[in-house]
Amino acid sequence: MSPQPQAAVGAPLSRVDGRLKVTGQAPYAAEHDVEGVVHAVIVDSGVGRGRITSIDTRDAEAQRDVLRVISHRNAPKLPYRDNPGSNNPPGRRLRVFQDDRVLFHGQPVAVVVATTLEAAQHGASLVKVAYDTERPSTDLHEAERDKPTTYARGDADAGLRSSAVRLDLTYQLARNHQNPMEPHATIARWDGDKLTVWDKTQWVVGTRDELVTVFDLPEESVRIISPFVGGAFGSGLRCWPHTVVAALAARETGRPVKLVLSRKQQYFGTGFRPSYEYRLRLGSDRRGRLTAMAHEMDAETSSYETFTETVMPAGQMLYSMPNVSQEYRTVPLDVNTPLWMRGPGFATASFVIESAMDELAHKLGIDPLELRRRNEPNEDESNGRPFSTRRLRECYTVGAREFGWHRRSSRPRSRREGDWLIGLGVAVGVYETQRNQAQARVRLDADGTALVETAASDMGPGTYTSQTQVAADALGLTMRTVTLRLGDSLYPPTPPHGGSQTMASVGSAVLDGCDKVRRQAIELAVEDRESPLYGADADDVVVRGGRLHVKGNPGRGETYRSLLTRNDRTHVEAGGSYAGASKPERHSFYAYNATFAEVAVDAKLGLVRVRRMLGVYDAGRIISPKLAESQAIGGIVGGIGTALLEHTVTDHRDGRIVNANLADYLVPVNADVPDVRAIYLDGEDRKADPLGVKGLGEVVHVGVAPAIANAVFNATGRRVRELPITAEALM
Repeated sequence: MSPQPQAAVGAPLSRVDGRLKVTGQAPYAAEHDVEGVVHAVIVDSGVGRGRITSIDTRDAEAQRDVLRVISHRNAPKLPYRDNPGSNNPPGRRLRVFQDDRVLFHGQPVAVVVATTLEAAQHGASLVKVAYDTERPSTDLHEAERDKPTTYARGDADAGLRSSAVRLDLTYQLARNHQNPMEPHATIARWDGDKLTVWDKTQWVVGTRDELVTVFDLPEESVRIISPFVGGAFGSGLRCWPHTVVAALAARETGRPVKLVLSRKQQYFGTGFRPSYEYRLRLGSDRRGRLTAMAHEMDAETSSYETFTETVMPAGQMLYSMPNVSQEYRTVPLDVNTPLWMRGPGFATASFVIESAMDELAHKLGIDPLELRRRNEPNEDESNGRPFSTRRLRECYTVGAREFGWHRRSSRPRSRREGDWLIGLGVAVGVYETQRNQAQARVRLDADGTALVETAASDMGPGTYTSQTQVAADALGLTMRTVTLRLGDSLYPPTPPHGGSQTMASVGSAVLDGCDKVRRQAIELAVEDRESPLYGADADDVVVRGGRLHVKGNPGRGETYRSLLTRNDRTHVEAGGSYAGASKPERHSFYAYNATFAEVAVDAKLGLVRVRRMLGVYDAGRIISPKLAESQAIGGIVGGIGTALLEHTVTDHRDGRIVNANLADYLVPVNADVPDVRAIYLDGEDRKADPLGVKGLGEVVHVGVAPAIANAVFNATGRRVRELPITAEALM
């Protein structure tokens, strides 16, 4: 068929849900109006490891509005069947209120249910818990490591020995927490043996499946509703214990239960980016051609689940070299389980590799961009596959021109403005192009409007808008005549809303469903003797503004409305699907960036101020430029936090997180955010998916922290290999 006109895709449109959000009409998890709802507050463990010896709930239960206090003493035994299709890491997931063991500080040990939030909070404060305490193991540097996951090509040790230039560097990366604006919240209601849950989640299907297995229910008996998510950054990619607690409390009390985590509870009730110790040894010849890299990575995980992330691929494919070795070891600690956080794995690896490349460039006296150009691979050397697209050289050229890279001095500490030392830095970012199976349901009504339903989430990147753009163009409708419904497990299933896979996966399913509906309408028209399109070649018919017509002859056609009405059709509908990535893959699929930073460092106080940043991205086809720019700004701001501010501090004596609040866990605010600019290279990647997209929500974060760190070195001559970079490290 003739390609459809593209009026919405590629246009800088405002969010279709923007008015709902700014007027407070978009319902988030805790805001759904559920009749008869009561409130639950979790009682957290006050120790980091041990056993509960007693729980005194008498004072709490004596409060007038308290309905129930539930703990392991009176909770029913839950089935907790295996859930192989979940995002749960390998291990034995936390089973709430099923025994007296305490695995980490803050673990739920009881829940108080009351008719008011205030009564539940007060009741929780009255619960007295006694423990048989053991000293927890929470220090990454002192705990025993698991057996490593390894990768090797060539002989890294021999390559390093024969290298003319060698570096042996160790980096420390602090734990980071996602800290989304909306706290995690759940409302649970039982209607007989059917459970409905309004939840903050990035994967309604995954949350449904977890509750199905925990309570041993039929799949059709559980419904998850999550139309709006107020930020998540990865924290909603699995079903956390508090959601199970809410469902359990609702079943035990016979009332709908609302449970909202406090800001403090977010630090141990949900996941986080794990801390790392990362040693990198690299070698090159004197012209900067890399000969070998050896990576040794130690990352924290919990004692009861083994969380891993994709920290290894970047070291295997980012630069050309014959010899690579990697050892990735998890370190079980008495903490809650980590989870993916924006740019997971790749952001960590990028900081280390890109900082080391900058050190090598300085040692060799080569411009950092030139060093990277000299080590650009012709194929993915980890598997021998050609890259689907890889335009890093263009990213370097465009970025250097637009950022004014020629003004950078190769001699650190050589540019000064009063007390401020000025420096420029650059780093590369890469993130895998994920694609997975997805489905959508599309209905075109006789009034010329369309409805698209799919179970995907929208945690803020603009899924409502971008999917509507795809649907509008595929159906030949205007944006305002297409309604998109998301975030309900009754809708066709989709993969998790994370890993930059939603546009490629869900968007391709939406495109497929809309194409099928449009083709049905066209076939109906060309076979209808009363239609102006009767007898036309269906492949020559396109649709624009709800009107079908022959391409090149707009006068010969009719509207969806007239066609369907005349044929007594109330609607036309179809299911759309996308099969995901082909297996085996024939190409190597990644999105890329070159990120540039300018910083000013106070020579006396060590304070770092980021002045401006530029990201140049090879991210395939850009569906919505306005949303893409928003994604870049958000990713860069998050990277500033990682580089300069964010650091979770644990008291190793008892496992308590010392700074579990937004006063002491610092995140970037307006005063920390510089002039930020994003440039997306024109292009598409049709080898990746039908839309030609490569994903951009994750890659915009990767590379930001090392670009800032490299700029700090250029400004001060001080190389800091620990994140965040603090004033103390620069004084």
